[in-house]
Amino acid sequence: MKKAVKLISLAAAIFAGLSGTAQAEGFKVGADVVSSYVWRGIDLGNSPAIQPALSYTFPGIGVVVGAWGSFAVTENSGSRYKEVDLYVAVPVGPFTLTATDYYIPAGENSRSFDFSNDGPNVVDISISYAKDDLSLLAAINVAGNDTGNGYKNAKYCEAGYKFYSKDGYTAKGVVGFGDGDYYSEYYTGNTRGQNNDNFTLVNTGISVSKDRYTASYVYNPHTEASHLVFMASF
Repeated sequence: MKKAVKLISLAAAIFAGLSGTAQAEGFKVGADVVSSYVWRGIDLGNSPAIQPALSYTFPGIGVVVGAWGSFAVTENSGSRYKEVDLYVAVPVGPFTLTATDYYIPAGENSRSFDFSNDGPNVVDISISYAKDDLSLLAAINVAGNDTGNGYKNAKYCEAGYKFYSKDGYTAKGVVGFGDGDYYSEYYTGNTRGQNNDNFTLVNTGISVSKDRYTASYVYNPHTEASHLVFMASF
């Protein structure tokens, strides 16, 4: 699911994103290797993963279109987690508006661009803001699988703050709130009641980066799960 403009978000092993920082015009390619894929406080795939990215920034207007994916290295319950996301990000003053199509195939139900209630796609609309060391994100799912199954358009918001920068190291903290049932039971099977409006703290953590490497500690108070993630970017 990062997504959006590869705007770094600690929640997904600091991926899911929200920096709002403009990138160079034209094409950009890259990839991350992570010890586990943690997104908005939840572990997706229970495996190391390779996460390629491709984007294009339109000259003069700063609009970004791109694709991002995560591919588990090992199997979990007989299958490997796979995710392929498409997004468009539009700068609006100090803000960035992003529409993301999360495509997560499972079993026979794997047709791309199937936005039915039981399909593999979820559409997320988000707005992000970044200034100096502060970053903010608000997101809501508006179409696809999430709108069915009683989840009522799951919402998520996050605040991040870079509090350390010295000798090539930077450190950032994050706090994220979301619909608790969606950010636990929907992805992990960890049920904590069926209150579909259970908006609660689901993502806290700290990440430390140097050069292309990042180490992140993430704790989800709702599921009471801790994650320690290593990421290398190329």
